[in-house]
Order: sequence, then C-alpha cells, then structure tokens
Amino acid sequence: MKRIFLIGFMGAGKTSVGVCLSKNMGLTFVDLDHYIESRYLKSVQQLFTEKGEAGFREIEQKMLREVATFEDVIISTGGGTPCFFDNMEYMKAHGTTVYLKVSVPELTNRLELCKGTRPLLKDKNKEELMDYIRETLLKRKNNYEQADVVFEAEAMETDTDVLSIANALEKILHYGSDRR
Repeated sequence: MKRIFLIGFMGAGKTSVGVCLSKNMGLTFVDLDHYIESRYLKSVQQLFTEKGEAGFREIEQKMLREVATFEDVIISTGGGTPCFFDNMEYMKAHGTTVYLKVSVPELTNRLELCKGTRPLLKDKNKEELMDYIRETLLKRKNNYEQADVVFEAEAMETDTDVLSIANALEKILHYGSDRR
C-alpha cells in the first residue's frame, strides 16, 4: 500500500508531476482541490468566498483526511494544505510527503503565465507577484521542509522535463533515499 502526498507552492508542478508519477507507478491520482470541488459542487474560489479562508481550511482538512484513507494513491495537495492545523504531521503519519521545491523567480515566471486563473494573483504585476510569492514561501518554508523528500523541481518547461522529474522521484520513492 502506497500513499504519497505532493506538497509545494502553487505552480510548483504538483499536478503535472503527480499525473505522470501516478502513471509510472500504477497508482491512482487525486488532486485535493478537484476532490473538494467534486464533493462540494463548488469551486475552491466559491468556497473561499462563501466560507472565508478559515472555513475553507476546515473543509480542506476534512477532505484531506478522507483522501488519506485511499490506498495506492498520489495526492496533490493545495499550496497551503501543509500549513494549517496538523495537516503536515497527519500526511507524514499516513504516507510519504514530497516537497516540490522551486525558486521564487521560477515560480514567478510560471504563475505570471496563468495568474488570470488564480484569483489571489490576478491583479498583481510581476514585481508584486514576486513579492507575494517570496513572502508566502517564507511563511510556509518550515512546513514544506518537514517533507520526507525535498525535491528540486526547477526545470519543468516541457513534458519531457515533467517525465524526467517523475522518473527521478519514482527512483527516490522506490529505493527510499532522500534527496535534499
């Protein structure tokens, strides 16, 4: 039985790598945000708006505990998931946690391309976006770096890059070595 939790900042590649890794390893893939949306029949943004961040984080915690009962699964979490309640400790107790670590400049480049689809980012210029990422990443760093595996996921421009990362992670997860 395998249960792998992918954590990291938005834009780190948790979903892209997770889908590829799940195919490589023959595991089911679950995106926690999509799971929440399917259970509540509302978008994450709608839930944030209706319930506020505190209300959303309670839903997220409840759904995390639900998906953490699944077996042979790779779970892509939301960027903030490990930073609230005891979520990080819970994930570590119920599976292997993998932090996809990406630099502030690279996250800025990735998120600049899709900020229109991310309500927290849509009105920020590039400098404001970089400041937001830097500040938020600093706040989350201690949570993220508790992961069982910290993996540098900087180069992710093509499908080949995603496959290379997934292949490298598969080896680390299979052989149990920690790459920090």
